[in-house]
Amino acid sequence: MAFGKTNKKTDFKKKPAQNPLFKRKRYCRFTVGGVEQIDYKDVETLKDFVGENAKITPARLTGTKALYQRQLDTAIKRARFLALLPFSDQHKK
Repeated sequence: MAFGKTNKKTDFKKKPAQNPLFKRKRYCRFTVGGVEQIDYKDVETLKDFVGENAKITPARLTGTKALYQRQLDTAIKRARFLALLPFSDQHKK
C-alpha cells in the first residue's frame, strides 16, 4: 500500500555528513588574499568566477563580498570588451 506507516523515530535520525542541505561556509578569496583592486588583465583569476556558459557567477555561490563582487563584474566586463574573455560559450577557439 502506498500510504503505509513509517517509523518516525528513525526517519529524522540522519548523520550530518548525509544531510543534503549541509553547506560549507564560504569565504571571500579577495579578502583573505589582501587584494585591494581586482585587475581585468588577470584572466586566470577572472575565469574562476565565470561559469562554463560564460555567465558571471553570483556572489551567493562564490562567497565574494559585495565590494569585490562589483569590482569583479567591472573587471570581467572590461576583459570581455578587450577580448580577453569570451562573451558566450558559442565562440570557437
